[in-house]
Amino acid sequence: MFKLKENNTNIKTEFVAGITTFLTMVYIVIVNPVILSDAGVPFEQVFTATIIASIVGTLWMALGANYPIAIAPGMGLNAYFAYSVVGSHGGIDYQTAFAAVFVAGIIFVILSLTPFREKLIEAIPENLKHGITAGIGLFIAFIGLRLTKIIVPHPTNLVALGDLHSRPVVLALIGLAVTLVLMALNVNGALFFGMIITGIFAYFMGLLSFKEGFVATPHLPEGLMIANPLTAFGDVFQHSLYAVVFSFLLVTIFDTTGTMIGVAQQAGLMKGKSMPRARQALLADSFGTSIGAMFGTSPTTAYIESSAGVAAGGRTGLTGLTVAILFAAAAFFGPLVGAVSGISAITAPALIIVGSLMMGAIAQINWSELDEAFPAFLVVLSMPLTSSIATGIALGFISYPLLKIIKGKAKEVHPLVYIFAVLFFYQLTFLPH
Repeated sequence: MFKLKENNTNIKTEFVAGITTFLTMVYIVIVNPVILSDAGVPFEQVFTATIIASIVGTLWMALGANYPIAIAPGMGLNAYFAYSVVGSHGGIDYQTAFAAVFVAGIIFVILSLTPFREKLIEAIPENLKHGITAGIGLFIAFIGLRLTKIIVPHPTNLVALGDLHSRPVVLALIGLAVTLVLMALNVNGALFFGMIITGIFAYFMGLLSFKEGFVATPHLPEGLMIANPLTAFGDVFQHSLYAVVFSFLLVTIFDTTGTMIGVAQQAGLMKGKSMPRARQALLADSFGTSIGAMFGTSPTTAYIESSAGVAAGGRTGLTGLTVAILFAAAAFFGPLVGAVSGISAITAPALIIVGSLMMGAIAQINWSELDEAFPAFLVVLSMPLTSSIATGIALGFISYPLLKIIKGKAKEVHPLVYIFAVLFFYQLTFLPH
C-alpha cells in the first residue's frame, strides 16, 4: 500500500520518522487551544477539534497521497481567527467565524479539483507571498511577547517593556532561552521539549499545578460547531465575511502548496517540476480545514516540521499514519495539556520562535525595486500594527498593481491581482473590518 521498497525505506524507518515529525509539531495541541480560547472558544473544544482535524488531514495525506507530510491547524491562521475575525464585522462570535473557515475549506476542496488552484498560485506575486509569510511571523511573535507580558500596553507609545522581575516574565525568558538552546543544538522536538522543561520550572516556582489530573476521555463540550453547511454559507453572506474567507483561502493555498513542494523535494519525491498525486495531497488539507471547522478549530495546513521526519528517513504515508496514531493517543491527555496551557510563559516562547522562523521569508523579498518591495513591506508592517492579517494582505494587493501602473509595468500584473485589488479596496472602504 505504501510502496516501501519502491521508495527505498522500511517499516522501522517510517515509524521513527513519524515519531520525529510528531514531536516537532505536537506543540500545536497546546498552543492552538491557548490562542483560540482568547476568542472565547472552550479549551476542551479546541483541544479535541485540533486533534480531530490533524488526524483527518494527516490520514488523508498518508492513505490518499502516500506522502510523509503531516497536517494540523496552522500557526498564524489561528491568530487571525482569534484576534482579527472574532469580534470584528459587527461583533461576530466564534461560531460565525467557524462558518467562514468551513466555507473557505469547501472552496479549497473545489479549487483542489480544478486547474484554477494552480492559476491562483501563479497569479500571486512572489514578493507578496514572502511578505505575507513574514508579516504573519511578526504578528504571532508579537502575540507571544504580549501574552507573556514581556511587552505591555503603554498610554503614549502603545507598547513598552514589561516588568522583567515578575515571575511569569522570568519564566517566559527561561523558556525562551531553553528552547533556543535546544534548537541551536538541532534537537528534534525542541519546541515540545522546551515546553516540558519550562513546565518543570513553572511547577517548582509554584505557577503550575495539576488539580484535574493528567488523563481524561476527550470530548467536545459544545458538540458540532457547524451542523448544517447551508447555515454556514448563510452566515458568511449575512455578515459579509467575503474578505475573511478569501484571506483564509489565500494564505492556506500558497502556504500549504509551498510546504508540500518543499518537503517533497527534500524527500526526492518530485518528478521534475511536478508533484505526483498533488490533487490528493491538496484535498488532505482542504478536508482537514472543513472537518476541523465543524468541530471547532481554525484552518489546517501542511506542516514544515514534516521535513524533520523526512530527514529521519520518512518517504511514504506510513510516516503520516504514525503521526495520526500519536495524535489520537495525545487526545487522552487533555487535563495535562489544559494545566500547561494555562501558563502563557510555557506556550508563548513557541509563538515567538515560530514567528522568527517565518520572518526568514523577508530575505526573499526583492528590496532593490520599489514597486516590488514596498507592497511587501506594507504587508509586513501592517499585520502586527493593525492586528489583522486580512488588512495586511489587502493593503499589499491594493498597492502592488498601483505601483506597477505608475512604473509603466501594468502588463506584468496578472488580471486576477487587479480583481483582488478592487475587491479588497471595496472591502476596506465600504465593509466593516
